Amino acid sequence: MASQVATPMSLPTTTTTSSSTSLSSPALSPSSPAQLSPDDVELLAKLEEQNRLLETDSKSLRSMNGSRRNSGSSLVSSSSASSNLSHLEEDSWILWGRIVNEWEEVRKKKEKQLKDLVRKGVPHHFRAIVWQLLCNAQNMPIKDQYSELLKMTSPCEKLIRRDIARTYPEHEFFKEKDSLGQEVLFNVMKAYSLVDREVGYCQGSAFIVGLLLMQMPEEEAFCVFVKLMQDYRLRELFKPSMAELGLCMYQFECMIQEQLPELHMHFQAQSFHTSMYASSWFLTIFLTSFPLPVATRIFDIFMCEGLEIVFRVGLAILQMNQTELIQLDMEGMLQHFQKVIPHQLDSGPDKVIQAAYQVKYNGKKMKKLEKEYTTIKTKEMEEQVEIKRLRTENRLLKQRIDTLEKKGAPRYSEESVLQLERELVQARLKEAESQCALKEMQDKILDMEKRNTSLPDDTNVARLQEELIGVKLREAEALTGLKELRQQVRDLEEHWQRHLARTAGRWKDSPRKNTLSELQDELMSVRLREAEAQAELRETRQRMLEMETQNQIHSNHLRRAEQESRCLQECVQTLTVQNKDLHGQLQEIKRRQAEIECKSKEEVMAVRLREADNIAAMAELQQQISELEIQKEEGKVQGQLNHTDSSQYIRDLKDQIAELKHEICCLKGQRGLASQPTFDGIHIVNHYVGDDGSYQSSDEDGVKNPTLKSTQQSRGRIRLQPNLRDTDSDDDDEDDEALRLSVPQSKSTTV
Repeated sequence: MASQVATPMSLPTTTTTSSSTSLSSPALSPSSPAQLSPDDVELLAKLEEQNRLLETDSKSLRSMNGSRRNSGSSLVSSSSASSNLSHLEEDSWILWGRIVNEWEEVRKKKEKQLKDLVRKGVPHHFRAIVWQLLCNAQNMPIKDQYSELLKMTSPCEKLIRRDIARTYPEHEFFKEKDSLGQEVLFNVMKAYSLVDREVGYCQGSAFIVGLLLMQMPEEEAFCVFVKLMQDYRLRELFKPSMAELGLCMYQFECMIQEQLPELHMHFQAQSFHTSMYASSWFLTIFLTSFPLPVATRIFDIFMCEGLEIVFRVGLAILQMNQTELIQLDMEGMLQHFQKVIPHQLDSGPDKVIQAAYQVKYNGKKMKKLEKEYTTIKTKEMEEQVEIKRLRTENRLLKQRIDTLEKKGAPRYSEESVLQLERELVQARLKEAESQCALKEMQDKILDMEKRNTSLPDDTNVARLQEELIGVKLREAEALTGLKELRQQVRDLEEHWQRHLARTAGRWKDSPRKNTLSELQDELMSVRLREAEAQAELRETRQRMLEMETQNQIHSNHLRRAEQESRCLQECVQTLTVQNKDLHGQLQEIKRRQAEIECKSKEEVMAVRLREADNIAAMAELQQQISELEIQKEEGKVQGQLNHTDSSQYIRDLKDQIAELKHEICCLKGQRGLASQPTFDGIHIVNHYVGDDGSYQSSDEDGVKNPTLKSTQQSRGRIRLQPNLRDTDSDDDDEDDEALRLSVPQSKSTTV
């Protein structure tokens, strides 16, 4: 299709006798009729007829050229009183043919007029070549690789095959299964998935490729699609992360909040997010939301101006439907976007395009919103990293706690606590290092932003170019004046040589000739003075031009200095805001650090409490072991009582008890105890009250009385039954009343 369209575009120029204006006229090569389609033949016939009419009617040609010159802001006249619709269409065909032939010149010198023409719509048969010219997709090296890519195997082939049937299911070119349209669509999508493996295949891109295939062959469509992905931000939109789509949603929502605040509040109240209705607008450039003719007209403008038209048309649609949307709930709004809005555009795209260019769109503000979105996403990523780090530390601490609970010995608990403390210190050191690295990266970002602001922007470059053009023009004028002066000097030299040749034989001539020679000398001197005056005048003009140039340069310097001053003020304000944000972040980090320290202290205390519980449990176990040993000793004593002379042993014990009673009475008397304890049987407690009111063991008395000392050294308590009878009987009744010993682990000794 591209080759078929390109043939009528390469048109020779025809010069009329009335003016030097050249218009494109069709010319067929000998091989053209065999290659052209009927539509192209009809187009050529129209162009030939129009060219013939223009050649025969020079008056109409001059009036048409005059109307174009008088317009001043468009390449084609808006209307003519004597032309009807067919003449305007034919004029549009001729005009686009001339634009294609003179593309480079038109793109450089008449960019604004070209944008106006694209906004009015590109003719269908010119659309393929114009789209390729708009995105610079002609003569791409990757076009030669297309056939090789089709021979390779792509990992996305199954996904592409699955979605092809859902791409333009009602269009004649794509609706039949395994048709030519579906096959070429599969080829282009497969080739791109092999070229850009990071993106691969993404749903929505097939609609853009399908529209391209409606206009041109698959090789040209592939090249145009590669250019769109690389230069029109579509590659960032179709990446797996879709970060660019999130940025577009954020920018579009901010535009709604600023220009349609009531609708934005209604969306917020209904939890109706921007991505629920606008994501397909950006991913498919309205191809899945609007009728195909309307979406194609918008795609014309997108090829010329980029994603800006999507923001404009989207906001214009919301402005046109604001009243209806405010009265609907979430489901009603979804139905309205899917069914009502597409039918509003059945009449044509002119109304919505006109409304789109009434929308306020500020490129600088969009860049500012992009920076804000990047900052927000960076903070979210940092918070996610911090949360993951804390979760990891929490999991490790839980594992350590479980390990400590499983271990019983205190020494393992102490080692684990020390290990936890070391890990906590290392974690804090890593956190400090990460904070330092983050601060360094933020400083680098600020430096890069400062450097970017110091670089000249587009407006400064344009002004510098204007200054350079002005200087070159003045230099050209000065060179022209210098050439004229040199030519005058040469002429004067020739006159002077002639004059010298004439005056050489003046003394031989007659007086009349001498008079003539004097007049010629005077004329020569006048001419010399005239040349000197002209040289002075030229020099003065040159100085004046230099002064004007210096004045303009100084004024430009002053203007740039003012702009830099304003930029510096904005930077100071931005830095102030960033300083406040960083201060707030520092406070938040300190708060988090304090929380982490409190948590670590609580965890250490919990570990220590569990350690104390373990120690107490061990003490109880040791006490039980001691009791078991005492019971063992009791058994031995009982055996001795049963098999020896028990009466003598009991009498010795009674003597010892009497001595202990006496000693206790003495101690109580020395301590000034008022009352004597009552004894139920034999129950003697050997202790005294210290100065601080606590009960302490008497080590001195233990030394004086060897029997008591031996009893105290056992660090236990001895209980004796009072009803011991002097008998040598080995009966079971006596065994019940035998001597019983109990030695628990305590600091007091009780008999």
